[in-house]
Amino acid sequence: MLSDGRDDMPARTETVAYAHRASRGRTMSLTTRNAIFRALCLSSALLVLAVLVGILLSMLIGGWPAFREFGLGFFTGSAWDTQSDQYGAWPAIAGTLSSALIALVIGVPLSLGVAIFLTQLAPRWIKMPVAAAIELLAAVPSIIYGMWGLFIFVPLFARYFQVPVSNLTEGLPIVGTILYARSPTGLGVATAGIILAFMIVPFIASIARDMLDQIPTVLRESAYGIGCTTWEVVRYVLLPQAGVSIIGAIMLGLGRALGETMAVTFVIGNANRLSSSILDPGSTIASRIANEFNEAIGLQMNALIATGCILFLVTFIVLVVARLLVARMKAL
Repeated sequence: MLSDGRDDMPARTETVAYAHRASRGRTMSLTTRNAIFRALCLSSALLVLAVLVGILLSMLIGGWPAFREFGLGFFTGSAWDTQSDQYGAWPAIAGTLSSALIALVIGVPLSLGVAIFLTQLAPRWIKMPVAAAIELLAAVPSIIYGMWGLFIFVPLFARYFQVPVSNLTEGLPIVGTILYARSPTGLGVATAGIILAFMIVPFIASIARDMLDQIPTVLRESAYGIGCTTWEVVRYVLLPQAGVSIIGAIMLGLGRALGETMAVTFVIGNANRLSSSILDPGSTIASRIANEFNEAIGLQMNALIATGCILFLVTFIVLVVARLLVARMKAL
């Protein structure tokens, strides 16, 4: 007698029930793993935020006695007298901003030139070695830049630039003030800016090169097809397409220049005075902290922590400006 299938019904029902339980188990497992993953990501984000807030609070607490003692005069004062506990951060602030500006003026065109050369002009046999050398520069410790600057670059800079330029500009209005070195030893704000320029080039050049490489080839070929020169392709096609990313790279380099410590400490001269010449020795916030923090006590320690707060504020302002520039570029 043929079976009508009713004998297999219990087995089929048990199989379906087992599959349903297994499916529910997998669904619950996926839901649990997804919740754990979301919790870990949220914890990571909150941890970074908590560390940032903790650093800011600790700096504000440590620097508050100096802010309370000197008020706005701490930002605008130029005295830094550890004997009488009189402190003003303006020379260090001016040195920080001046050296970073010099670094950008030199480093940004150099970085863009490297990126454009590697993506548009370099033959294959030289492209990879140059790209590898640029990436290697990013891995060089800052103290190596400082030692190279102090023992190699500073003597050459003093002999072949500071002395001739000072002799040429002495007595001239404006130029004779900005480019005259009272003691042409090679140390100074300009020297620190040049060393910083070499340090930020790998970061800006690498990001700019990657962004230029990601631009669709059809855009370049179309521009060349209508008779554009290489300069016109770069100026009117590539740079507008990668403008947002290039601005981000420049802001990243500026942040590196503002916070650099060891390399600047070697070559800036560490003079606690404000000079109108970029060839004279000066100081930055980071170099002043590095030089004095180990032996500072009392109000001097509070003043150094307060200068760290100012550097934190300057970096935050740079970040806000970068965000605004990127938003404006996207809106165009």
